[in-house]
Amino acid sequence: MKAVYPGSFDPITLGHIDVIKRASLIFEELTIAVMNNPRKTTTFSVEDRINMIKDAIKDLKNVEVTTDVGLTVDLAKRVGAKVLIRGIRAVMDYESELQTATANQLLAPEIETVFLVSRPEYSFISSSTIKEIAFNHGDISKVVTPMVEQAIKSHYGY
Repeated sequence: MKAVYPGSFDPITLGHIDVIKRASLIFEELTIAVMNNPRKTTTFSVEDRINMIKDAIKDLKNVEVTTDVGLTVDLAKRVGAKVLIRGIRAVMDYESELQTATANQLLAPEIETVFLVSRPEYSFISSSTIKEIAFNHGDISKVVTPMVEQAIKSHYGY
């Protein structure tokens, strides 16, 4: 069975990577979809985010990376996926993700959403938190890959 893990991944974190690795063990094929939302301001370009993800998952043979605009259920249909993967860190994530999953069920009842709960050591990590720490020149080395750390430091000028 094939699954899609959509997100902005701006930037990808060790929490995202953990979800990717775990999902890659459950599903035969996993597509990481870097969603390009024109209404959302991002720190890194789609190309940069794809390169960061590819670097982080280079050892995972059943995982590919793509980009898309629009509804994730439409992408899932195009690639033949029956499952959307979502990571859940806390109750706040669950409430938001439940709304999205319910909307996706209305749009494409044949596609399931599977929630993977974050491991405790990654439950506080979000791309926004990492960017806030980095903006203030804090240490992010324990929550991102070396490539992402370098890109963030370069972006924030340190």
